[in-house]
Amino acid sequence: MALKPAADTGKGPGATFGFLLVDSRLALRNVLRQKRRSYIAILAIAFGVVAMMLSAGFIEWILQETREDAIANQYGHIQIIRPGYHDAGQADPFAFLLPGADPALSVLARTPGVASVAPRLQFTGLVSHGESTLSFIGEGVDPENDPALRNLHVVKGKPLGRDGGREILMGVGLADNLGVRVGDTAVLLVNTPSGGINAVEGKVIGLTFTAMKALDDSVLRIPIDMARELLRVSGSHAWIVTLQHTGMTDAVLARLKGEDAFRAYGIVPWSELADFYNKTVELFSRQIGVVKLIIAIIIVLGISNTMTMNVMERTVEIGTAMALGVRRHRILVLFLLEGLLVGLLGGAIGITVGYLLALAASAIGIPMPPAPGMTEGFDAAIVVTPDIVLDALVLSITTTLAASIYPSWRASRLVIVEALRHNR
Repeated sequence: MALKPAADTGKGPGATFGFLLVDSRLALRNVLRQKRRSYIAILAIAFGVVAMMLSAGFIEWILQETREDAIANQYGHIQIIRPGYHDAGQADPFAFLLPGADPALSVLARTPGVASVAPRLQFTGLVSHGESTLSFIGEGVDPENDPALRNLHVVKGKPLGRDGGREILMGVGLADNLGVRVGDTAVLLVNTPSGGINAVEGKVIGLTFTAMKALDDSVLRIPIDMARELLRVSGSHAWIVTLQHTGMTDAVLARLKGEDAFRAYGIVPWSELADFYNKTVELFSRQIGVVKLIIAIIIVLGISNTMTMNVMERTVEIGTAMALGVRRHRILVLFLLEGLLVGLLGGAIGITVGYLLALAASAIGIPMPPAPGMTEGFDAAIVVTPDIVLDALVLSITTTLAASIYPSWRASRLVIVEALRHNR
C-alpha cells in the first residue's frame, strides 16, 4: 500500500487524474488481497441487488398488465367527451351525447399515432329471459373498432359481428343469474330521453369473461346501432381513441388539444380515468421504496463492518504510507475507491444474475392465485426495465460509498506514531 511521497506533490488536472488512476489500481489490489472478505461483501451486495430487481420487476409487470388491461377493456388511450360527462353523466346521461357525425371525427382519423376511433354509448336498464328479470349495465359498441371487443375473452359463443344485427354479448355471471345460454333470446328494457320506455329483443351470441366478477355479473354489450335504436338517440357518449402504443398518449393528447375542432369537447387521457391503476401505482411505489430501504440498510451494515476490519488490519500500512508523505485526504480517497469498486462489482454481478433470473422466471411463468374480485388465477412474469437496472446500480454504489465514509475517515485520521506501533 505504500505510496511515494513525490507522487503526492503534483498539481493540476493531469496530476489529479494520475493520482486517481494509481489509487484505483491500489484499491483493486487491496480488494483482491482480502479475497474471502471481499467475496462475502460483493455477494451480499449482489444478493441485495437481485432481490430488489426481482421484486421491482414483478411489481412492474403487475402495473404494466393492469395499465394495458384498463386501456384495452375499459378506457382506450384517449376519450373525447362532452365536458363534465364523467362527473355528472350518470345523473343525466342524455345531456352529454356527442353527435353521430362531426368534422372532429375526420381530424381524429388523420391524427398521426391514432390506430382507431370508436363511438361508445353507455346505458342501464332491465334484461329479461323467461320469468327472470335483472338490472344491467350496457354498452353500445362498434364491433369493428372498439378496443374492448378486440381484447375481450369470449368463453362461449362468438363476439359481436360486423353486420350490426340484434346481438347481445353478455357477462358469464349475468347469464348464469338470468339462466341464459348462447343462442337464447333476451329482452332489453330502458328509459328513453323523452321519459318513455322502449324495449328490444336480441339473441345472446356469446358469453364474456373479464376476471372481475362484479363486472361479469352486470355487464352486457350490443352493437351501437342497436343501442341507438333502443335508446332512440343518434349520438354516443364518448369517442374511444386507440393509439398504436401507450407511449404515444402524451404527444397525441397535446396535438388534439391544439386542434380547433376539439375546443368544444373534453379530451381525457386514460391516466385520468384509471383511478384503480393510479392507486395501485402509489401503493406499490411505497412498498418497493420500503424494500429498497431495507436492502440499503443491510448493505450499509455489512460493508461498514468489512471496511472497518480492513482499516484495523492495515493500520500499520496506513501509518507507514503517511510517514512517507502520503496526505490524509489521499488515504480517505483510497478507501472510498475500495468501497466504490466493491459496490460496482457487486452491482454488476447482481444485475446480471437478476436479469437472467427474471428471464427464466418469465419464460416458465409464476403461478398466481386469483386476486380479490377475480375468479381465475394467472401466470405472472418479471419485467426488468432500464430504470430498474439504473436503480439497482445506484443502490449498490451509493450504499457502499455511504458505508465506506466513516471507516475511510477513521483511516485518514490515524496518528502516525500510534499507527506504526499498532499490534506491537
